Amino acid sequence: MTPPPTTGVQHAARAGAAPAARPAPGPAPGEPPLFGRADLQVHTAYGDGMASAEELFERVEALGDLDVIAITDHDDVRGALEAADLHARGAYHFDLVPGIEVTTRSGHVLALWVDRPIPSLRSLDETIAAIHRAGGLAVIPHPFSYLTRSIGQRSLERLLRRADAETRPDAIEVANLSLAGRVTGARALRLNRERYGLAETGGSDAHFAESVGTAFTLFPGRTAAELRRAIESRRTHGVGGSAVPLRAIGARRLAAQQVRGLAETPRRVLAPVVERVGARIRARGRRAPR
Repeated sequence: MTPPPTTGVQHAARAGAAPAARPAPGPAPGEPPLFGRADLQVHTAYGDGMASAEELFERVEALGDLDVIAITDHDDVRGALEAADLHARGAYHFDLVPGIEVTTRSGHVLALWVDRPIPSLRSLDETIAAIHRAGGLAVIPHPFSYLTRSIGQRSLERLLRRADAETRPDAIEVANLSLAGRVTGARALRLNRERYGLAETGGSDAHFAESVGTAFTLFPGRTAAELRRAIESRRTHGVGGSAVPLRAIGARRLAAQQVRGLAETPRRVLAPVVERVGARIRARGRRAPR
């Protein structure tokens, strides 16, 4: 497939820059007419996002240029399943992929096309294997970033040297216009082209409705099924558009999201661990002689 003219993070906007006009529905100038666009990292208010699934869907409908979105709340699949149920009851023009942003001991991994929980705080290879057993694809989001929990270069390259299909990531995110994604996106793109050879994706990492679609995955086709085939055959490109200026979101909303993230994510990660420890303690208490 001939690469489209805007790949990776070549057109990522600087923080605070005025946003470019959003493209009208349909292909942009120079873009192959049969290419679809997918935003593969979107967060809802079920987790640490600030918009409900319904509000996000309304935003996608209004934009009109996304064919697929993935709901990827942190460490909990229930938000994606609720969004999938809402999507199934609506008449939306775009497809929906359920997913999770899973916290591993090495950093975050996106689990796409999953409909059951993936345990948190496991090793990177164990998590990817669990995603594959659940029928999903594993994507490395905001790789190497020092601004959020990210898979480091050494961890990723150590994993890839094993050449194990069960634990090999299916794709790497090379376009992400969050602050965490912008600082290392160009490096991830370069290393993937030079060394890794993984499918390339883009995702907005949106925690606000305004950010949806600011980065996306370009793929041959229009449906979620065609997107999956394109990732599996490494025929995708991550594309960065224009970041939403922080002033457009506002200081109060930004602060509220940070507080929400600090509360929600640890709760999602630690609650299952606490429950398992409690169950073991209760089981030992029942076995103890009286």
